[in-house]
Amino acid sequence: MTGNRGQRTIARKRSAATSASSRASKIATASPPPDLASLIARADAALRQLQAWLPPAPPPVAWDDAIAFRWRKKIHGRDGSSGHVEAIRNVHRITLGDLQGIDRQKKLVEQNTRQFLAGAPANNVLMTGSRGTGKSSLVKALLHKYSKQGLRVVEVDKDDLIDLLDIVDILQQRPEKFIVFCDDLSFDAGEAGYKALKVILDGTVAATASNVLIYATSNRRHLLPEYFSENAETKHIGEEVHPGESVEEKISLSERFGLWVSFYPFSQDEYFAAVKGWLKHFGFAPEAFDALREEAVQWSLSRGSRSGRIAWQFARDCAGRRAVAR
Repeated sequence: MTGNRGQRTIARKRSAATSASSRASKIATASPPPDLASLIARADAALRQLQAWLPPAPPPVAWDDAIAFRWRKKIHGRDGSSGHVEAIRNVHRITLGDLQGIDRQKKLVEQNTRQFLAGAPANNVLMTGSRGTGKSSLVKALLHKYSKQGLRVVEVDKDDLIDLLDIVDILQQRPEKFIVFCDDLSFDAGEAGYKALKVILDGTVAATASNVLIYATSNRRHLLPEYFSENAETKHIGEEVHPGESVEEKISLSERFGLWVSFYPFSQDEYFAAVKGWLKHFGFAPEAFDALREEAVQWSLSRGSRSGRIAWQFARDCAGRRAVAR
């Protein structure tokens, strides 16, 4: 009996195995497994489609081959964008001696920069005032003078200030000292870059990077447009004047810059000094200015202002006319 049970058990197992094999054969015949090469081709096609939507890897930064850099932003796909630091090969060469009529401003900003390079406490700088008086040129001149001591400049456009946290994260990993330079800075209410700048100046939980400062230039002291209607919000408590919330909000950004430096329109004597300096820069003899004085006056009148930029443009025009005449 035991032998019969064993035979029946073996028979059942064989029957089950035969049945399973038959089912597997039918499945294999109905839907054969895809070819391996076909699977690889499909995977490659899917990866190519995915890569089209992903931003490319940022190019390597030539940190050791340049002293000035810019933040470049590129759009990818429909809504994606990415930025990277790009070296500037041809840097505008200008010296502190070329800048006339702003001796006090040069002294203040240069002293702050020297503190920064020495690892001592230093402030973010806001340079405001008349156009063409040397605000941005001062930053370029400082770079020219102190680049051998490790000073570097990264130029960031106003529209890209929303990336400031990412930029600082990159720079703080480097041994150099970086000035993040924002030229001609101004905002409209509600711009994303306005809030990003406030946060990076003095509003994040993380400690500020010890090798990064922000230098900004603007024609506006408070960086935002000011309206006459905002004066109505001002309150008088006793003899004290308390600005309204709108004014306070506008002041709050500029106050986060530790050093304010104001630039003023040139007097005629300061304008003449700048003209003489730039004529010398372009190779004119000192006595050449006497013959060109009246032309310099007319040039400034035609432009409606006197400034270092106007003086440079006049001297450049004189140098060009002289070169063609020769």
